[in-house]
Amino acid sequence: MNELKTLHPDVRGKKVALIGAGVSNMPLIGFIRAHGGDVTLREKKTASELGARADEIRELGARLICGEDYLCGMDEDIIIRSPGIRPDIPEFCTAVENGALLACEMEMFAANAPCPVYAVTGSDGKSTTTTILSKLLMPGGVSYLGGNIGEPLFQKVDTITSDDIAAVELSSFQLMTMDAPFASVVITNITPNHLNWHTGMDEYIEAKCRILRHAGKAVLNYDCDVTRQIGEKLISDGKVPVTWFSLSEMKQNFGAERVFFLRDDGNVIVREACGCESVLMNRRDVVLPGRHNIANYMAASAAAWDVTTPERIREVASTFAGVRHRLQFICEKQGVRYYNSSIDSSPTRTAAAISALSETAPDRGIVIICGGYDKNIPFEPLAEALLSCPIIKKIVLTGATREKILDAIKASPLYKSADEGRILVSADFDGAVITASVAAEEGDSVLLSPACASFDAFPNFEVRGERFAAIANSLKD
Repeated sequence: MNELKTLHPDVRGKKVALIGAGVSNMPLIGFIRAHGGDVTLREKKTASELGARADEIRELGARLICGEDYLCGMDEDIIIRSPGIRPDIPEFCTAVENGALLACEMEMFAANAPCPVYAVTGSDGKSTTTTILSKLLMPGGVSYLGGNIGEPLFQKVDTITSDDIAAVELSSFQLMTMDAPFASVVITNITPNHLNWHTGMDEYIEAKCRILRHAGKAVLNYDCDVTRQIGEKLISDGKVPVTWFSLSEMKQNFGAERVFFLRDDGNVIVREACGCESVLMNRRDVVLPGRHNIANYMAASAAAWDVTTPERIREVASTFAGVRHRLQFICEKQGVRYYNSSIDSSPTRTAAAISALSETAPDRGIVIICGGYDKNIPFEPLAEALLSCPIIKKIVLTGATREKILDAIKASPLYKSADEGRILVSADFDGAVITASVAAEEGDSVLLSPACASFDAFPNFEVRGERFAAIANSLKD
């Protein structure tokens, strides 16, 4: 185990810099000031670009420094960065050398939470797994949901009690400097992602692994080569107990204290280290579509196993309809169903969405919309998923990555000359949705599953999904 560093929330008499005027930092202004801290919010946007938010920041009592030089002259004692800003930029390095404490909001919370914190990271499935986990964690107190989803939690450390439990979704951006204890951690999988931000896969994997530094238990995907290797090392070191989950039958536990796996008959099996097995549920009990959601349930169940019950797991599985913006049914217009899966920001998530719709509605053709912000991740897996699905009738490409995706499709060994007629291109998002609606016929589904982030055209995937829903709802019945 690594030695745990201390990030104390005592800000009385301290100068605190909040870097970025995003949703995770804004609630901290009042919290820090109420605890006697002096707050400066530093934001790259100009005051005019911030608009009403600039007035809100000042009204909350924070000093506001904006524009290109927003990081100049940092002399604060504590710097809380927006997760999207790298921790190793020169201004931060200089400030740390001069004695400043550098962290992010979630790192501060995790290091000081008075209750057990259960954490989820991975390339895919984080939001759904974390949300399921929060529903399974039913202690005598309150279950909090935070991190990339839910609400900023650091400002709640005064009111959270030891009887409560928190479930948090953590990105590699947040984990870059993370050094906090977690009761149980899940890594859903690790595939190429955010390579426009990270220096490469090695750094991306290293960031994900930081979640394990002080973990009470690790829940890892046996089907993913990277997470399996991570788990095998943990088992070899003997410092962190490992639970595997797998969508294939596991004949043995491979050193884990417990395994969850899907048997060919659809039953989810739990096997203890002693060899005792029990049936947790059948995949038919899970209302969320797709095999990937069975994996999400196994991961969440494994993380919460010591504080929940099989009955509670089955209850949530049979009632929870999913998170917004992930395979979210929007409407049906002229016999065409519209699904918003804007949260799908990687090829593997889009492949999972295609698989889920193909399973639940194999008789409905799919017109899919892909493309967006370029994270420098390979699109070959996306091309394979698109070309290998027999019910994808049309592929509408849009956004900054439309040409890169098109090139990957045409370079795929699965590509045939007849596929050219299935591919439509629209530079702007609204045009892509209209193009998809025109291409769809009665009995088809239009699926927004971009396989890319949204930042080429939208501030986040939520706004992108809401725009898709607004256009779909505006179409003629």
